[in-house]
Amino acid sequence: MIHVLFVCTGNTCRSPMAEAILRKRCGENIEVKSAGIFAGEGTPASPNTAQVLQEKGMECQHSSSLLTQDLIEWATCILTMTSHHKQAILYSFPQSGDKVFTLKEYVDGSGDVSDPFGGPIEIYRETYAELEPLIEQVLSKLK
Repeated sequence: MIHVLFVCTGNTCRSPMAEAILRKRCGENIEVKSAGIFAGEGTPASPNTAQVLQEKGMECQHSSSLLTQDLIEWATCILTMTSHHKQAILYSFPQSGDKVFTLKEYVDGSGDVSDPFGGPIEIYRETYAELEPLIEQVLSKLK
């Protein structure tokens, strides 16, 4: 079983979106979760995240989680939205170095996934459009 953990800042926009996309496409041999390096526990996904996922035919029953040692240990692969997130994880959990990548780095690219937080719905749609092909590449790489 492969365990994929997506990480962003507050676990209300990008990482829940990435989690939902992969969950919809992955088979039974992949489990997926998301967390935030500065997340409050139990916060729902942002309304715009929920709306974009609903527009794409995905239910959004998300509840935010703070990144913990248990989640680090659970994960086979940790994919962050930015290099800052990756560095924060490596600083707090140095033993995780061999399984932490930025999402774009993991699929042989570079750069960060844009943050839609606080923006209009169009920005969330753009972030979804940015994430979707990256998640497809992740899925191809994991299989």
